[in-house]
Amino acid sequence: MRRILALTLGLTLAGTAAADDLALSATEVHERVTSGDEEILFIDVRDPAEIHFVGFTDVVDANIPFRRIDLTGWNERKGVFAMPMNRDFAEEVAAALEARGMDRSDTVITMCRSGSTRGKPSAEYLLEQGFESVHYVRHGFQGDRMEEGQLAGRRLRNGWQNSGLPWSGSLNREKMAGPAE
Repeated sequence: MRRILALTLGLTLAGTAAADDLALSATEVHERVTSGDEEILFIDVRDPAEIHFVGFTDVVDANIPFRRIDLTGWNERKGVFAMPMNRDFAEEVAAALEARGMDRSDTVITMCRSGSTRGKPSAEYLLEQGFESVHYVRHGFQGDRMEEGQLAGRRLRNGWQNSGLPWSGSLNREKMAGPAE
């Protein structure tokens, strides 16, 4: 019985470690992207409306939303607008790679608000679609929420914004996704 329990725990931890292999810290991503040592396509996968209100880093190469806000759809359970997946996401990423003389074997790094709801799923999706080297920014652009005190609920821990990395409330129009079709 102990062996089975130990084996189960080992497999669970191995699965967690394997899933974590896609995650990079914001600082790691900044260093890799700005060093110029390797070809990387760094994309912000948030909806442009979210970026408009939250902020942006010009270090990214492009904004290619993984999910788009649908103002005609309402999610009653969550009390928010629906955010269906961008059907053209993989093709748009492939086109961005091609525009830079790169292909699906080159490194792609995705970043969303928190890392978990679009960053990691978008990286996993790209791998499923035949991209070979994909990562995401752990904790995303804004980072994690504070759990206690007066700042509870605010995203003030880790992530791109809270790591002292360059960002601004100004957007770079040349890098922003166009309107949803």
